[in-house]
Amino acid sequence: MKKLLLVDSEVLPDVYSKVVMAKQLLVSGKARGVSDAVKKANISRSSYYKYKDFVFNSNVEIIEKRATIEISVENIQGILSEILDIFAKQKANILTINQTIPLNNIATLTITIDVTQMPITVDKLINKVKNKTDILEIKLLGIE
Repeated sequence: MKKLLLVDSEVLPDVYSKVVMAKQLLVSGKARGVSDAVKKANISRSSYYKYKDFVFNSNVEIIEKRATIEISVENIQGILSEILDIFAKQKANILTINQTIPLNNIATLTITIDVTQMPITVDKLINKVKNKTDILEIKLLGIE
């Protein structure tokens, strides 16, 4: 997982604040596009693209939006429903579900969820699913 730091902008090079300004110009519609935004913020396009996904204004909520989880389960009727019920109780919105054909009585599920409304972390959700007796393995493939 990413390690985030909260740093006073006074001690950072100006380029970071200018990237945030360019992003705000784009979101607010005060800039017609990236070229216009970087011109108004007085930075290069390359600086904007280099840092745009890594710097945020502190009043903007920084949360990951999607998590992809792989789960190996015993081929037991209703196990997928039980897993989805755990996700639903934690307000994890299912985006995709892929399931392999069971081999040796084991199926693999790959589930991508929207985590923006969840009251708990992805790690805690994984632990809730892991506590089911029919779960053989569960791992987080990625967060974006």
